[in-house]
Amino acid sequence: MGKKTVRAVAAVIVKDGKYFAAKRGYGFLKGYFEFPGGKIEEGETPEQALIREIEEELSSEILVHDKLLTVNYEYPDFILDMDVFFASLKQGRLLLHEGIHLEERFFELDEMDESLFCPADQLIVAALKRRDFALR
Repeated sequence: MGKKTVRAVAAVIVKDGKYFAAKRGYGFLKGYFEFPGGKIEEGETPEQALIREIEEELSSEILVHDKLLTVNYEYPDFILDMDVFFASLKQGRLLLHEGIHLEERFFELDEMDESLFCPADQLIVAALKRRDFALR
């Protein structure tokens, strides 16, 4: 039997030209930065899932903008199929919840070291650095 595929979403939240990431506080990727998001639930569009996840994880309301890319990454126990969107804060302040994330940071593009990020999120960092997208 093959590995389970997990459908997920992530937000590249841009504020003042910097990119938000949070350090995971649990699981086998604890201590690595990730772009916030989570699993898509049945009946949700990727955009709806992203708005819900950011509300749950960071107590913030976002506006979802253009899709940056879809990341497909094979972890030891599952395959991640993740749609990644640019987003901006509508309201709230990206409040970290204990246990989910250990640290938050707004990165300048040139200070984003891919080795600090979860493997799947390293592909997002690489796409940002290639600048193969158009920001609104």
